[in-house]
Amino acid sequence: MKELKLAGGYGSPYSRKMRAVLRYRRIPFRWILRGSAWDTGIPPVPVALIPVLVFPGGNGAQDTAAKPDTAMIDSTFQILKLESMFPERSIVPKDPALAFLQSMIEDYGDEWLTKPMFHYRWSYPPDIQKSSHVLPLDRDVTLDAEQAGKLARMFADRQIGRLGVVGSNRTTAPVIEASYCRLLAVLDAHLCGGQKFLMGERPGAGDFGLFGQLSQLTHFDPTPSAVAAEHAPRVVSWVSWMDDLSWLEVDDTGWISRDAIGATLRALFVEIGRVYAPFLIANARAMAASAAQVECEIDGQRWTQNPFPYQGKCLKRLREGRESLSAADRRFVDGVLEGTGCEVLFGGVG
Repeated sequence: MKELKLAGGYGSPYSRKMRAVLRYRRIPFRWILRGSAWDTGIPPVPVALIPVLVFPGGNGAQDTAAKPDTAMIDSTFQILKLESMFPERSIVPKDPALAFLQSMIEDYGDEWLTKPMFHYRWSYPPDIQKSSHVLPLDRDVTLDAEQAGKLARMFADRQIGRLGVVGSNRTTAPVIEASYCRLLAVLDAHLCGGQKFLMGERPGAGDFGLFGQLSQLTHFDPTPSAVAAEHAPRVVSWVSWMDDLSWLEVDDTGWISRDAIGATLRALFVEIGRVYAPFLIANARAMAASAAQVECEIDGQRWTQNPFPYQGKCLKRLREGRESLSAADRRFVDGVLEGTGCEVLFGGVG
């Protein structure tokens, strides 16, 4: 098979996530900077989001014309597509219950951890300065000073104006920053306990979901990077590992067993239940009521933001994923999640 193409950006958590997935899985691909002079021949996608993963076409049977390249967005579905095509070095455990728990962590990374990433980047002057002046140059480092300055101002204005979309405002800022600090502490404790990855000696989709956002929070943006370096240097090094795990040798014994799920991994689900679960429920209720605002309490504090339709779909997928499990697997998952606060996602008590 010809190499895949991944069109994205260095400052995009989801681009970094998928680049790391492809590297770890040793799937041949070509990295392309979206919007650059090299961004040519990429098939159209329904929404202008990154990364775009391009699968090469091939020759049809007998004398039929060659099939065209195809492209897709959304890292979660890109991962599932790759799983269906490449069996080696999978990032989804064969145990369906563990696979579902991995999907919960990935969803939290993609959909909640983006809140601190975007918040820090576009709320603090040093972070705004760095991001607005560096990231636009990824597409063309030869821009002159006047062009670069104009682009930096336009980029900053646009991104700062989108803070409300992810829920960053004066009311929610303390909740967002506290959740980031707790996550660092949870990951640090897990790694310190001898676990190289979330579920054993090999990374899963959940690891890559966290990595995408942390690639920015711990390695690019000045304010959260300083927090991580001071309080969780172990996590900073782990993020460096995750960026390219092509060197790591793994086998099927690398996943933990069900009875090996310990307190440090469960603490991550407690954090998910503390912040992300109540948001998903409140978001779903707001959309069902066609409300203009999501209003709820998270971690004992008021939370308000605009409804987010995509995260309504996330809740639906999580519920469908749990329902698709066998009765025995569902009981096991429910047992792991009992008392974490995640029960509310599936109709239980928080």
